[in-house]
Amino acid sequence: MKNTLEDAKATLPVHGFLKFKDFDIPKGEDLVKAILDLKKEKNAIILAHYYQTADIQDIADFLGDSLQLAREAKNTNADMIAFCGVHFMAEAAKILNPTKKVVLPDLQAGCSLADGCSGEGLREMRAKHPNALIATYINCNAETKAESDIIVTSSNAEHIIESLPKDRPLIFAPDKNLGKYLMKKTGREMILWDGSCIVHEAFSMERIAKQLAENPGVKLIAHPESETPVLELAHFIGSTSALLNYVEKDDCQKFIVATEEGILHEMRKRAPHKELIPALIFDESCNCSECFYMKRNTLEKLYLCMKYELPEITMDEELRLKALKPIEAMLEMSKSIK
Repeated sequence: MKNTLEDAKATLPVHGFLKFKDFDIPKGEDLVKAILDLKKEKNAIILAHYYQTADIQDIADFLGDSLQLAREAKNTNADMIAFCGVHFMAEAAKILNPTKKVVLPDLQAGCSLADGCSGEGLREMRAKHPNALIATYINCNAETKAESDIIVTSSNAEHIIESLPKDRPLIFAPDKNLGKYLMKKTGREMILWDGSCIVHEAFSMERIAKQLAENPGVKLIAHPESETPVLELAHFIGSTSALLNYVEKDDCQKFIVATEEGILHEMRKRAPHKELIPALIFDESCNCSECFYMKRNTLEKLYLCMKYELPEITMDEELRLKALKPIEAMLEMSKSIK
């Protein structure tokens, strides 16, 4: 029995993407050309996070971290945004661009941090601490953003936390590891949501210590979503873009990189003469740290979502406006950050 477009639409909630059994998807260079043709035909822009697969990074119009992508989404003149990242990122693009069509290659490209923090949960925390301001990491869904006073990214969190009124208690959600790091950096006590990233908490301090011992002169660089024992070993801690810039500009020639392995592709482009070693995780059967959710997006799914403009990110307008306020507060406070 033939698998039609209508069949694929009907099973979209199950599969997360348009799954065709009898559909001829171009391959290789033809697939890349077909995506570029669709982009031109539909006046679309392809935004991609550094954690996407290399082929998606290479085809993107703009490659960036969460803060950079939010800015680009807000400023684009395209009619359609094809967002190659995870669901909360595509949601943020829709929040910032209600009149634009936003499509995501796979709706099931989620996030452990976003899944573990709810708007209802934040409302309960606010009820317990009525005078507190809620600063929420951008890795959360629209409902959670709507209950926040301000959104932060790993690029701007330290700057924003230091800028918030000192006479108000702070609630920080949902990443407790980033929260602990920010408390240490800023000296501000915060009430932390008990959440973490399944990728960054998988790094093994013991195995990384062995990597450091086996590679004299190497520098360990780590994302602040990593757990404290790993961060204490690090020579440099920073956001995704900060790690990239550090590798490019620092004099060291060898780095152990403790963040999602997708960033290595752009690092190798910018610093081809330097040696990059993925930090080891607890699972000794695997020497890599990939985000399963980020890697759900493929060129084939990108082609289908651009061709049929599905899956599309839609949102209730009242929710969008509530979620927009803390994002705009973040963008305003981050103007000085490149």
